[in-house]
Amino acid sequence: MQRYFSLIAKILRRLSSSVSVFVNNLYTWMKFYSNNILFIDFKTYGVPFVMVARGGYCKFGSNFTLNNGLVGNPIGRPQPCVFFVDKGASLIIGNNVGISSTAIISQEKIIIGDNVKIGGGVCIYDTDFHSLDAVLRNDSKLDKLNKKTKPVYIKDNAFVGAHSTILKGVCIGENSIIGACSVVTKSIPDNEIWAGNPATLIRKIDGKKV
Repeated sequence: MQRYFSLIAKILRRLSSSVSVFVNNLYTWMKFYSNNILFIDFKTYGVPFVMVARGGYCKFGSNFTLNNGLVGNPIGRPQPCVFFVDKGASLIIGNNVGISSTAIISQEKIIIGDNVKIGGGVCIYDTDFHSLDAVLRNDSKLDKLNKKTKPVYIKDNAFVGAHSTILKGVCIGENSIIGACSVVTKSIPDNEIWAGNPATLIRKIDGKKV
């Protein structure tokens, strides 16, 4: 009896999943279009949060895959993907990129290359959000005027491990790998593996240890 019940449950789950994927893709298409995002084709599980300010620029390449929330990315710390592009800022994502529950906040410029994989719960910020001066932080106008921003670049074929944070001014080199839960505060050359808080060089991808 339990076997038959399990079979029926699986069939219903597949039907529900097919309908859900269609609805999520349609809703996401509407979000991208209404936010003036330039895009080609994508596949999404769940629905992302999207906010592109007037005067912001956002472009996604072909074969873009998004996993949102627990169903799309059941590895812990579930949330929808977040895309926030401020006025005068830009976010450009290349072809064949996959992201999961990723938050990308651009207040100046973030560029992600082709064939990049970004793991669950990763946060990418090109800003400090607030001034580093405690006195200035107490005045909302001065705080906003004195926050620091620097562009972030993630080059082709890079892989950023789950729950990592990429901070302003960082460039991650081609083919390089960031270990899970890392905090990346400085740029990383091509073909290297970095991990930790703050992230440091583990080894080069050719197999040679440091």
